[in-house]
Amino acid sequence: MILGLRTAIYPVSDLVESRRWYASVLGQEPYFDQPFYVGFQVGGFELGLVPDGQSGVAGSQVLWGVTDATQALAKLLSLGATLLDPVQDVGEGIRVGAVRDPFGNRFGFIENPNFNPRSVR
Repeated sequence: MILGLRTAIYPVSDLVESRRWYASVLGQEPYFDQPFYVGFQVGGFELGLVPDGQSGVAGSQVLWGVTDATQALAKLLSLGATLLDPVQDVGEGIRVGAVRDPFGNRFGFIENPNFNPRSVR
C-alpha cells in the first residue's frame, strides 16, 4: 500500500522568500510555481512549500539525502539556517543532522551510503 516517500511539504509564512531560499539550497528553480504551492523535484521526490502556514520543528521529520553531511550543514548555515542537530554518525557510515530554515521549519538531511537509488519506485 505505501510506496515510499514522494513529497515533503513545508508550511511557510512568506512564499516568495522561502521559494528563493530553497532554490538556493537545492541549486534549481521549482518545476511548479503557483501562489498556492511551490514544488521542487529533488532526486525523484518533491519538496513542496505551502503559503500561510505555521512553520515549526515538531511533528514529522523528513531527511533529505546528501553526499556529504558536513558540507551540507555548512552550506545550509551559510544560507541563513540555524543549527538544530549537529552532524552525528549513527552507525554503518550513516550521518544525520538538521537545521531550522529561515522560516522556522526543520530541514533534516542524511548521508547514507546504503541508500540504493535504483530501489526508488
